[in-house]
Amino acid sequence: MALSEFALSELRAAIDVGRGGDLIRHLAEWGLQQLIEAEAAEAIGADRYERTEARATERNGHRPRVLSTKAGDLSLKIPKLRAGSFFPSILEPRRRIDQALYAVVMEAYVLGVSTRSVDDLVAALGIDTGISKSQVSRICGELDVRVNAFRNRTLGHTDFVYVYLDATYVHVRDDALGQVVSRAVVVATGVTSEGGREVLGVDVGNSEDETFWTAFLRSLKTRGLSGVRLVISDAHAGLKAAIRKTMSGTSWQRCRVHYMRNLHAVIPRAHQDMVSAAFRTIFALCEPAAVKARWDEVADTLEARFPKAAASMRDAKLDVLAFAQFPVAHWRKIWSNNPLERLNKEIKRRTNVVGIFPNDPAVIRLVGAVLADQHDDWIIARRYLTDTSLAELDTMRDTDTSPATGITTGT
Repeated sequence: MALSEFALSELRAAIDVGRGGDLIRHLAEWGLQQLIEAEAAEAIGADRYERTEARATERNGHRPRVLSTKAGDLSLKIPKLRAGSFFPSILEPRRRIDQALYAVVMEAYVLGVSTRSVDDLVAALGIDTGISKSQVSRICGELDVRVNAFRNRTLGHTDFVYVYLDATYVHVRDDALGQVVSRAVVVATGVTSEGGREVLGVDVGNSEDETFWTAFLRSLKTRGLSGVRLVISDAHAGLKAAIRKTMSGTSWQRCRVHYMRNLHAVIPRAHQDMVSAAFRTIFALCEPAAVKARWDEVADTLEARFPKAAASMRDAKLDVLAFAQFPVAHWRKIWSNNPLERLNKEIKRRTNVVGIFPNDPAVIRLVGAVLADQHDDWIIARRYLTDTSLAELDTMRDTDTSPATGITTGT
């Protein structure tokens, strides 16, 4: 579409101004303003000074709006209408994650817990004009309402056949202690009986002790978590005890990746690669009986040179091979915590930007926003498990008359 003489005049003015300053910023400002005016014309049914039968209302001046971008702060003008309201779609509130990051950094700044690094973060976000305390409160309030609604939503709409549990750690300033402390962020995700994935919950606590994990798991059950066939996690003592207490009758899969790290602790570094290669051959097999037999073979092979490693494998056999009770098509997705580990990496990528959080609510605000966006992506994504494999799982449930393998006390 050809530009009007008026638009061309404005473009030339933007370029002329840019010669003495930031050309990119002025061009971005001009371009966005043209998009806003075009959208306003569509909403009104006519361009400026144009008379048409489709006109729904008239313009009534503009109101200023500053948009912070990587190119700097852009001074835009939003058309006002004599009847109704108009707000351009390109200025709609940014994604939850970006809002949360913005709010947390600003809150740290306002509360006086930031250092020069926080000022650098503000500059990296493209904010030149700063932000007021009232703006911080408004942004935080809106996010908290949405994140709390997400964290407390019902889980009773479906069964979750597989549940993944893990924790990561962030730094939080504790005003009572007058120092920065490490806080555990625990996350639960699940696979539904229809094959989809959902984020189930998140919480922050002092540590991964049994009391904290128990309260977290009970909150999930209170919200309607049901139908769990297998829980996948590492072998943290507090978590194991909490699963045993709250998830009675559910099988437990000890993450094979975490177990491999534990096994390395009792093997000299020079031999770890060799043991890892032997260990991986167990999971290359596709028959439950063959997997269990190969596990015993590897343990027997280690007995002579590494008796502690062999004893560890015998003790952990039932827990690490719990996946073998389930359809082969599911094995790669349930024999480790890797699906949740990838989500934790994204959480760490976001929290590392902040560095030190001013308080626990700030952690929940940012991590909750990250998880809410991931949850939305999963809802519209391709299903995690197929109908065929889920039908096989249902068949196994109907024909299995033996009690489920519960969490054991093995190390």
